[in-house]
Amino acid sequence: MKEPLDATAASLSLMTAALWGGIAVAVKYSEDTLNPIAVAAIRFALAAAFMWLWCRLRRSPLQLNANEARLSAIVALLLLVQILLFNFAIHYSNTSHAVLMISTYVGWVALIEHFITKADCLTPRKVSGIGLAAFGVALTVFQMRHGDSAASTNASVDSPTTIGDILMLLSAIVLGIKIVFTKYAVARVEPNKFIFWHHLLGSGLFVICSFLVEGIPSSDVTAWTTPVILALLYQGLIVGGICFAVQATLLRRHTATAISVFGFATPLFGVLFALAFRGDPYSHWLLLAGCCVAVGIYLVNRKPMKSRDSR
Repeated sequence: MKEPLDATAASLSLMTAALWGGIAVAVKYSEDTLNPIAVAAIRFALAAAFMWLWCRLRRSPLQLNANEARLSAIVALLLLVQILLFNFAIHYSNTSHAVLMISTYVGWVALIEHFITKADCLTPRKVSGIGLAAFGVALTVFQMRHGDSAASTNASVDSPTTIGDILMLLSAIVLGIKIVFTKYAVARVEPNKFIFWHHLLGSGLFVICSFLVEGIPSSDVTAWTTPVILALLYQGLIVGGICFAVQATLLRRHTATAISVFGFATPLFGVLFALAFRGDPYSHWLLLAGCCVAVGIYLVNRKPMKSRDSR
């Protein structure tokens, strides 16, 4: 029997949603001096190291059979495509735009599960949520075209671009596909083991891709500034490690629905972090867009309450 959320569980769920909101800011800081694919390789190597320790503590076996290896390889390839799109999109956009665009993955998951896998059906509530999130994306594009004049006069501000927003939407679509496939995979592979190999294989693919595309890493130690190091630790250990551990612990006691609803706060925190740490230009349109995406996520994730009269 799953327990209802208490104040501690709700606070922890909100904390993980907030930490996820900071991932775009952390990636942007990393890419100030490091190559984007190399950043992804380091991020998932750190996350894999954390997951190895987590699996040891949980006494989770790490050996894969042939079918488990095939599933892990497929999800690692999806991870490669999704993060490449994400990191390059960040390079060509600003963090407030990025976090709103990537948050639309929730709607893509709902559409895929309705039209392709038939695992879930769209309801008027979910359609309203997807429509509201899409409206938030449209507002974000409008804000870029009409409300970011401050960025063009301030070189220290990250400037959004159309290509950056398009790449981030493509990343959100691939993320939606990866999440749907992960649901299928974790029903056949022990979750802790699956996440470890997801991180490890993904990191290996990023290392290979970085050497092929970006060449041998520079030996210039000045690139390893304090913000860059902290940003990498945030991505790999805080988000890739601690957030997973907290959510895994919560899911053993509470329903996935109760936990996932807090994801609506992620885009709002992401916009706030972008404004505070990267100096993204503030706009009422951007704030409204963030609220639209957040409420849309809430509507898609929220499950209807069961009737108390039903037996």
